[in-house]
Amino acid sequence: MEFRIDSGVLTDAVAWAARVLPARSPMPVLGGLLLEAADGRLRVSGLDHEASARIEVEADTGVGGRALVLGRRLLDICKVLPRGLTELAVEGARLSVTSGDARFGLSLLPLDDYPAPPALPAVRGLVDGDAFAAAVGQVAVAAGRDDSLPVLTGIRLALDGAVMTLAATDRYRYAVRTLEWKPEADGGEPADVVVPARRLTEIARSLAGTGPARLALDSGSIGFERDGLRTITRLLDGRLPRHDKLFALGDHALAAADRAPLTEAVKRVAVVAEGDSPVQLTFTPTSIHLQAGYEDDVASQRLPATLTGQDTLTVAFNPGYLLDALTALDTPEVHFHLLGPGQRALLTDGPQPTHRHLLMSVKPLV
Repeated sequence: MEFRIDSGVLTDAVAWAARVLPARSPMPVLGGLLLEAADGRLRVSGLDHEASARIEVEADTGVGGRALVLGRRLLDICKVLPRGLTELAVEGARLSVTSGDARFGLSLLPLDDYPAPPALPAVRGLVDGDAFAAAVGQVAVAAGRDDSLPVLTGIRLALDGAVMTLAATDRYRYAVRTLEWKPEADGGEPADVVVPARRLTEIARSLAGTGPARLALDSGSIGFERDGLRTITRLLDGRLPRHDKLFALGDHALAAADRAPLTEAVKRVAVVAEGDSPVQLTFTPTSIHLQAGYEDDVASQRLPATLTGQDTLTVAFNPGYLLDALTALDTPEVHFHLLGPGQRALLTDGPQPTHRHLLMSVKPLV
């Protein structure tokens, strides 16, 4: 195998495929990246027990062939290559990498021991890369981090007609986002699966700015594919708790405020909130008063706001959770659907929301 390629293109391709490589594995070959050169294309592939990634880029392929090398070592080399044309070639039991006056040699891993990559599931339709990346980012903040409860570390992805629903919860908050997608002509069957949040976030970021991507799905895995790029991830077992009843608040007060100034105000007053100390929000028909801290270490700020359904209402939230919710919303105004102190509160992006974020309010400051 022998080919030439721009060092920047090579670095980007290797970095993208290397995302799925395991940090540790009892199978050394799973730390490898498979390089395949043929017909003016270079394919770089990586996999572990949960995910696989493959990317194709243009290259000057003098001699076709395949080589398996340690992926993270190759990535380290790519990051320090001089800018310009790079030549890679198999020389006996190693891969040589030459760029300008710099030359590296990498030991080859045994190709016979490398597992076959998983097949792409059945394609279900198209999703816009930018819209999908934004939506995943908005719900991922609520995904759990506790590996002892694996399903809560995932993002629910549900398909129903032309509507996709993404949702995540760590039991203390619950984020839900809906967006449109384009199912196959026959409409396809509804689906409801849970995808590892970390994997889905990485995939979504890689799809941003690329236009539509094909979404593929079966009972055990989900895949995304666009020109030159393919990634497949295993699904998590189990289901997230349903959010329908949690989000049905019944009779409640409604408050609204400009999101950006409120976000900055929460950051400002939260500097005196130590540990689990909350940020308190007192709503009136014309303003919102923020307060944090105890005794001598206190902070407060008042902003314009509206409140309907009550004359005044005080709630308090974990400042980190509140900031995550406000930052994830992407509209000028945020709406608060409020039951009262110590009860559920729903933050939305407008009267007809596509993004909803449920928080549990805590005991207000004394």
